Amino acid sequence: QVQLVESGGGLVQPGGSLRLSCVVSGTMFRIYEMGWYRRAPGKQRESVAAITSGGRTNYADSVKGRFTISRDNTKSTVYLQMNSLKPEDTAVYYCNVVSRVRYDDWGQGTQVTVSS
Repeated sequence: QVQLVESGGGLVQPGGSLRLSCVVSGTMFRIYEMGWYRRAPGKQRESVAAITSGGRTNYADSVKGRFTISRDNTKSTVYLQMNSLKPEDTAVYYCNVVSRVRYDDWGQGTQVTVSS
């Protein structure tokens, strides 16, 4: 069974930075495309960024140039570096194997709050 453990969230002022981590177990991490997603209050979960097994990345328009997704296959961990944070980035952030999103099986997520 796949387990996803996100961490690194917190309260940050606008313009600040955070680095999220997600440790994945129960699957062959290195062969799968991984993604970060977020759910803001009152909104549906949305895709933020993704990274293929080969390291190719893709970003939502709203975070391009501010967020960077990366992975360390030796640690089965995917990261999300978030810079120039805005209040509209406030959400619970989740990671997942992209191909598993359709099963709607998620970890606990990590709360990111951007506020002065």
